[in-house]
Amino acid sequence: MSVTSDKNQQPLVDVLHLKQYFDINVGAFKSKPLKAVDDVSFSIRKGETLGLVGESGCGKTTVGRSILHLYRPTAGEVVFNGSLIKSKNDINELRKKATMVFQDPYSSLNPRMTVSDIIGEPLDIHKMYTNRQERSERILELMDRVGLNSEHASRYAHEFSGGQRQRIGIARALALKPEFIVCDEPVSALDVSIQAQVINMFVELQEQLALTYLFIAHDILVVRHISDRIAVMYLGKMVELANAAEIYEHPFHPYTRSLMSAVPQPDPKVARANKRIALTGDIPSPLNAPSGCPFRTRCSYATEHCAESMPEFNEVSSGHFVACHRVNEL
Repeated sequence: MSVTSDKNQQPLVDVLHLKQYFDINVGAFKSKPLKAVDDVSFSIRKGETLGLVGESGCGKTTVGRSILHLYRPTAGEVVFNGSLIKSKNDINELRKKATMVFQDPYSSLNPRMTVSDIIGEPLDIHKMYTNRQERSERILELMDRVGLNSEHASRYAHEFSGGQRQRIGIARALALKPEFIVCDEPVSALDVSIQAQVINMFVELQEQLALTYLFIAHDILVVRHISDRIAVMYLGKMVELANAAEIYEHPFHPYTRSLMSAVPQPDPKVARANKRIALTGDIPSPLNAPSGCPFRTRCSYATEHCAESMPEFNEVSSGHFVACHRVNEL
């Protein structure tokens, strides 16, 4: 089932019952599946930004990497622009149209390569130029688009600040003129003063190049600023999905409510009136996830029914999906 806010428009990316399990050694000749992503479905329309939020370890990054087949999905389907991604040829074609901006601008760039070679590497792999001059012109065009000077082309990544390194990573992601970019916490490793510049650049690039984003982050304010819709994950499951303003003002799931209550309020009166919903206990290990609803061990509304079965991801209002047995009572 497609989970999109406009059922009449074919999504650019359609993720259907995606599962990503990793076998973890737990003893002599014994292994156990770590369910990093467990039966997740959603869609992203062309030109849209879907924000994906949740605590560290909830499976956000794994979702992004599985969509691009950097991890081969354990189960489920990824459909890109109407085509099912299955064979090696499908994956190669996908990687010309879909790419990723990684979280850490320090470790995601090869220290032995110049900026020119880092940005030009996708062009080299996919043979997207006819001569060296065309390659050089494309690299300089990409550098200019992300705010880097042409004289930076012959320098190495370690000579740049964190913000500049992330701009290099973004230029590399744009090299093949992609339609879809997975942004994996692209500003979390940057100084706060630089974060706004990079986020605004993402917005401008989207308008100029008609890009579609999956924007992964743990900062609700950052996600709300850039996203059209927001999805919330907990322990490998998607628990809520709605329009950004709707989920910010009217969260249904107890976990989403807790996240939203922790968002700082600039107005002192609103901040004093805002009641913080603190969660008890620690997030369970994905290796030993609770039965039924994964959030039940930290939920004040949990009942025996919550331990017996995982709630379905249902549409409770137009475009607003929630996975909670007691959503109608809250």
